Amino acid sequence: MHPVEVIAGDSPVILGQPHGGTWLPAAVKERLNATGGALADTDWHIGRLYDGLLPGATVVRATFHRYLIDANRDPAGASLYPGQNTTALCPITDFDGRPIWADGGEPDAGDITARRAEFHAPYHAALEAEVERVKARHGVAVVYDCHSIRSDIPFLFPGTLPVFNIGTNGGETCSATMTEAVLAACEGSGFPTVLNGRFKGGWTTRHYGRPGAGVHAIQMEIAQRAYLAAESPPWVFDEVRAGKLRAVLGPILSAIDRLARSGALTD
Repeated sequence: MHPVEVIAGDSPVILGQPHGGTWLPAAVKERLNATGGALADTDWHIGRLYDGLLPGATVVRATFHRYLIDANRDPAGASLYPGQNTTALCPITDFDGRPIWADGGEPDAGDITARRAEFHAPYHAALEAEVERVKARHGVAVVYDCHSIRSDIPFLFPGTLPVFNIGTNGGETCSATMTEAVLAACEGSGFPTVLNGRFKGGWTTRHYGRPGAGVHAIQMEIAQRAYLAAESPPWVFDEVRAGKLRAVLGPILSAIDRLARSGALTD
């Protein structure tokens, strides 16, 4: 299994999908306990949710599961949210704080080094290559990082998560013009929305977002109640709910594409 799939398009927009993969090497899968084996923290059906919304968008997706190694974490292992509960580069717990590895199965330093080289690095090499290709063509590139998560996870955040959680690391990773366009579309949809709330953008957004250099990055974390029949196994994609969500996401991506092509992302 190749660790990354790339669909190259001609738009300035790149859809990053680091958490939709479910593949695990057999030897790693055997080390998970029943909690880990459920793969509950997957960004279920994220590729299907975004499929076809912006013709010409480039897609870079990880095929491996985040329990192997998290492609949206700092490869050095530094926490994205110091002082808050979160999961590690090679997670040892799920989003509810429960162990995911059987006794003796937790990844050690050697595992982490190997997984970083075999999976994390190839994913970001592919994403970096697409950023450079798109920027060479358009003079600008936009990394739109696609994520989803269960609505209620007390270990990570209090209360119920809004449907749209926009992350720009406090405005550092993309043009204010782009942020305002995305925020306005989300708020206008009627879905609960927050900007730079619990999720301010993961390592992908923070690493690639260099507006001054013509690379803009934004993370969209979507509460799964907005497109799944239930936020529990078997994680069924709900066409009706997803249709309403896609009716908002499509115009958002089109607006970003127009702004990038028009040269408006220069503030």
